Amino acid sequence: MKNILIAAAVVSLAACATSSPDVVQRGEAQRMSQVQDATVLSVRSVTIDGSQSGTGAVTGGVLGGVAGSTRSSGREQVAIGVIGAVAGAVIGNAVERASTKEDGVEILIQLRNGERRAIVQAKGNETLIAGDQVVLVTTGGKTRVTRAPAVVPSGAPVGSPATKG
Repeated sequence: MKNILIAAAVVSLAACATSSPDVVQRGEAQRMSQVQDATVLSVRSVTIDGSQSGTGAVTGGVLGGVAGSTRSSGREQVAIGVIGAVAGAVIGNAVERASTKEDGVEILIQLRNGERRAIVQAKGNETLIAGDQVVLVTTGGKTRVTRAPAVVPSGAPVGSPATKG
């Protein structure tokens, strides 16, 4: 029973938010975003630290308290329950932090006006390298970097030989 509860806690924590550029949050859907053209100067791998929302600590504390209090009776039951709750909270916090940690990239870009910016985001499906043309998509104060789409010459219908690579 105890293993089932711990597994359920780990699964629920793993479903926490992501910073992946391939995942669009519900609040960003159907909102106009600002788009800027830029060029990638460099890309380096980073680790995005996991979150500590308190959910892991609370879940671990409850599970630890219940598990600890069922191991004895009488006066010891309360003390072991409290110790179990504290240990469970510490372990739950560590599990939450580890399960929400992500591999990311720090992308140094140069805007068309010469300004430089650095943006950290989770690794997505695109692999960017120096020299790539990209767009910065900013919605609600959050910016993601994605490869720039091919430019269609004005007046050429989409799908015409002028627009095929």
